[in-house]
Amino acid sequence: MKPIHIIGVPLDLGGARRGVDMGPSAVRIAGLGEQIAALGRAVADRGDLVTPIPETQHAVDPTKKYIHEIARVCQLLYDVASRALHDGAIPVVLGGDHSLAAGSVAASADFIHRTAQKPLGLIWVDAHGDMNTPQTSPSGNVHGMPLAALLGQEPTELASIGTLPSVLPEHTALIGIRNLDEKEKEKIRASGVRVFTMKDIDREGIAVVAERALDIASAGTGGIHVSFDLDACDPTYAPGVGTPVKGGLDYREAHMVMELVADSQRLIALDLVEVNPTLDLRNTTAEFAAELALSALGKRIL
Repeated sequence: MKPIHIIGVPLDLGGARRGVDMGPSAVRIAGLGEQIAALGRAVADRGDLVTPIPETQHAVDPTKKYIHEIARVCQLLYDVASRALHDGAIPVVLGGDHSLAAGSVAASADFIHRTAQKPLGLIWVDAHGDMNTPQTSPSGNVHGMPLAALLGQEPTELASIGTLPSVLPEHTALIGIRNLDEKEKEKIRASGVRVFTMKDIDREGIAVVAERALDIASAGTGGIHVSFDLDACDPTYAPGVGTPVKGGLDYREAHMVMELVADSQRLIALDLVEVNPTLDLRNTTAEFAAELALSALGKRIL
């Protein structure tokens, strides 16, 4: 089994509500490293990347706030995750806000292209599409833009990390979507990515949806990167997130996605983002995030 490298990214510049910078520590406190080791995997904690805080920075451009600072952190994450992949490990990236995926996914994409001469498959589990650009975002918060950047769009500061584009629409699947901005809807419809909304999950069941998403992300690719925003889950199970939306994945549905990812044996990297301990209840969301990571890494019920 591949070893696991835990990488903390306490990035708190991409969203409007503060507190996700404490997410990596909360997931560690939930016992992630020890529980991964109990699965029989070697695990190394690479610590936290150095990230600036809003109090010392200025959001110069209101259409993409703190973009230069976020891009520098994402480039640093790209470098650290690339080293982990080169060393034969699976990077497990703890956030921090979802803008960090511009670095982690780009690292996975370039690694797969270099070693397998194939594209990367991407499964994006989220309540939101994260496909806004500075032109469409009503808030200018960059955590709503990383997937657009990974697909080669804007913001260019994130899109230019690694090879452009990092992922192709035909290899990209979104799961759990239920809250999109109006202009973002138009961009998603035109993009060619496959979106599985909560309506699809309600109608067809999570197993069918997850298997279809895995088929999309596996077809012709060299591996799969899973980027999991905890706000994909219903606030009943994940209250500690910055942008909670009712009607999300329940406890077993979220685990089913990750268990099927493990069954596929195609996972090369995992993000767990947007854990906000300041909004949490007794570290419930961080513990849930740790449990989901274990399911993705092969923990079985029987």
